[in-house]
Amino acid sequence: MNEIWLYSIASVIIVSLISLIGIVTLVLSVKRLKKILLFLVSFAAGALFAGAFVHLLPEAVEEYGLGVNIAVYTLIGIIVFFIIEKFIHWRHCHSQDHIHPFAYTNLIGDGVHNLVDGLVIGASYLVGIPLGITTTIAIILHEIPQEIGDFGVLVHGGFTRKKALMLNLLTALTAVAGVIISLLIGTKIQNYTLFLLPFTAGGFIYIAGSDLIPELHKEVKPLKSLFQLIAILLGIGIMFLLTFL
Repeated sequence: MNEIWLYSIASVIIVSLISLIGIVTLVLSVKRLKKILLFLVSFAAGALFAGAFVHLLPEAVEEYGLGVNIAVYTLIGIIVFFIIEKFIHWRHCHSQDHIHPFAYTNLIGDGVHNLVDGLVIGASYLVGIPLGITTTIAIILHEIPQEIGDFGVLVHGGFTRKKALMLNLLTALTAVAGVIISLLIGTKIQNYTLFLLPFTAGGFIYIAGSDLIPELHKEVKPLKSLFQLIAILLGIGIMFLLTFL
């Protein structure tokens, strides 16, 4: 059992460090970064939609079957994130900061998503170490496009690059909590991911559909709009290709 804990914690730390991938942008000028931000936001929208419809929901259905409960938990996710954003908007209206509410909503969604990743890593190591290693590799490849998009959303939302990196890392560390929870309760509570998978999918759908897509509509120039569409399709395409892993 000690070996399972060692492998699980090491794996989740490696996965969490992927959140620092945005560090490569520190060498870019502010002007150049602004040019690629909407591309990153477009990419994030595609990755979030695909994360929900290609990864999380099919995984929940494959594991637990297609029932009304999956739809209900997804809708709960959408409603909860709506309430969270309403609260953030209210707080935003009574404060002097200039961070867009969607950036905070994205942080919460990313935190829940990373928690689920941790739960999955822990559960896979409980089945066997080879499966745990394979799962970790798949999650790493899944996280790279996800974290690139998340970093772009945070910077576009008003955070500095350094703060966006720090916040991305903090939300990534929820995966550590997920692994610990999974290893502690995995042998006692069955089907605990039945709620978390569709709930997180609902959060992804809400963030991409209500926050990121409207943000992209602010750009009306045909060429830039075309690049946005390409970036959305690229985000979807990469997440879809990862299903073959």
